[in-house]
Amino acid sequence: MSKPIIALLYDFDKTLCTQDMQNYAFIPSLGMKPQDFWQEANTFGWREHMDGILAYMYTMLRKSKEKGLSLRREALVEMGRSIVLFPGVKEWFSRINAFGESQGVEIEHYILSSGLREIIEGSGISHEFREIYASEFYYDETGTPVWPKLDVNFTAKTQFVYRINKGVLDVANDRDLNASMPDDSKRVPFTNMIYVGDGLSDVPCMKMMRSYGGQAIAVYQPESRTAVEELLARGRVDFIFPADYREGTDLDTTVKNIIRKMAVTDLLAEEHAGQMGQIGKGDLPYQASLFE
Repeated sequence: MSKPIIALLYDFDKTLCTQDMQNYAFIPSLGMKPQDFWQEANTFGWREHMDGILAYMYTMLRKSKEKGLSLRREALVEMGRSIVLFPGVKEWFSRINAFGESQGVEIEHYILSSGLREIIEGSGISHEFREIYASEFYYDETGTPVWPKLDVNFTAKTQFVYRINKGVLDVANDRDLNASMPDDSKRVPFTNMIYVGDGLSDVPCMKMMRSYGGQAIAVYQPESRTAVEELLARGRVDFIFPADYREGTDLDTTVKNIIRKMAVTDLLAEEHAGQMGQIGKGDLPYQASLFE
């Protein structure tokens, strides 16, 4: 019998790395400050009544063209090497995987990000994820970005939670995603999911976790603590912790405790199913009646 799967789902910007991923290398390459770039992108989106993610992707293309800069895929991947990860992130995945193994479960990691897949691929941790769901450009035969291939806005992230739940990971496969499937045949139950994010953009996924029996965690830097405390007070998340992924931190300890609880729940469910399958076969262990 295959092991139960527990999925950890992460936002990326300000969840695994310290700021918006474009701030490290891309925006400085334009000779701009991050606040100026984002103000321009957001103003453009508001003026044109445009999805905010598409607006920033278009602004990236337009500003790069104005500056004569290459936005080829390999250039964006290279920019990802400038990303600064929070303490302990690089070691986190192997340690959590090993803990899951010790509990008799398999751990899988996924990214759900409005940032760029190309930049994430250069971050040094992309190999840790079963799948990366992030915004991405389509490139023509010359390697030039010409169109958004995927736009992951805040509410669209929930689609990918369903994909992970059903095991339909290919974004082009909508038929199987929308097909009816019994709960007991879904690859990763919602009750075996942990979502880790940093703020309001993660609320739709956090709400899913809270509604369907998963767990939602918000991580924060000192300057953002008030905002995540508000999420906790409003019941949007189960826990809040500093963005420190090192062994022995409160975040590390709590995630391990959640995994331990999920593993025990899965084991009890298997034992129950096994006993139900033996009803009437005469080989169930004897249990005295309360009325004997």
